[in-house]
Amino acid sequence: MIVHVPDGFIDAPVSLAAGAVAVAGVAVSLRGARRELDDRTAPLAGLTAAFVFAAQMLNFPVASGTSGHLLGGALAAILVGPYAGVLCVSVVLLLQALLFADGGLTALGVNITLMALVTVPVGYGLFRLLLKVLPASRPAASGAAFVAAAVSVPASALAFTLIYAVGGTTDVPIGTVAAAMLGVHLLIGIGEGLITAFAVSSVLAVRPDLVHGARDLIKPVTLRTRRPAAGESAPAPGAPAEPAEGRS
Repeated sequence: MIVHVPDGFIDAPVSLAAGAVAVAGVAVSLRGARRELDDRTAPLAGLTAAFVFAAQMLNFPVASGTSGHLLGGALAAILVGPYAGVLCVSVVLLLQALLFADGGLTALGVNITLMALVTVPVGYGLFRLLLKVLPASRPAASGAAFVAAAVSVPASALAFTLIYAVGGTTDVPIGTVAAAMLGVHLLIGIGEGLITAFAVSSVLAVRPDLVHGARDLIKPVTLRTRRPAAGESAPAPGAPAEPAEGRS
């Protein structure tokens, strides 16, 4: 079963180093989130964190007796921005460690590094890159969300393999760990991509202005003034303007 990294799986020095990286990442995200969130988008961040929390508690079967769950980094970043996305996933991991012992407190830094600081920049960066080359449409954005989320999962597995190679405490060979982690997480990534694409497409359908990563899809309102026709006098200064034409 693919779960959070437990206590004792990574040695103390590497766990402390990962903890320092996690603290620095969360501190930077706290500053950056101030630019991403406002009174309109802050509620969506709370809903995103709640969705990721609930989705991570549910496991879906993958293969050979293994199962996986949503990581949520790419989804959170696309909906509320990369900085706020890191905060959403980090809060979820902290609550799970405290309330359900899902991943230990000594491994919290490792889990935040893997599931927030890796998946968010990989997923969000790839999503934004794909939007630059794909048509500006909801189906294209949904497809980009699928690919971004699907890639973010094996990227997290690769990062875990590197951490295990440095500080793993078990006798399992690194080659075996790498093959198992990357092989299974490629399949888990497909499930992650499907969930992310569905969620992003659903929000785009009703409130596209709330999807931070796809904000370029919303065309700005353009104002056009109508020139007076022949024989028609121009409106007097201060007169009410005609309704503006535009599209969103």
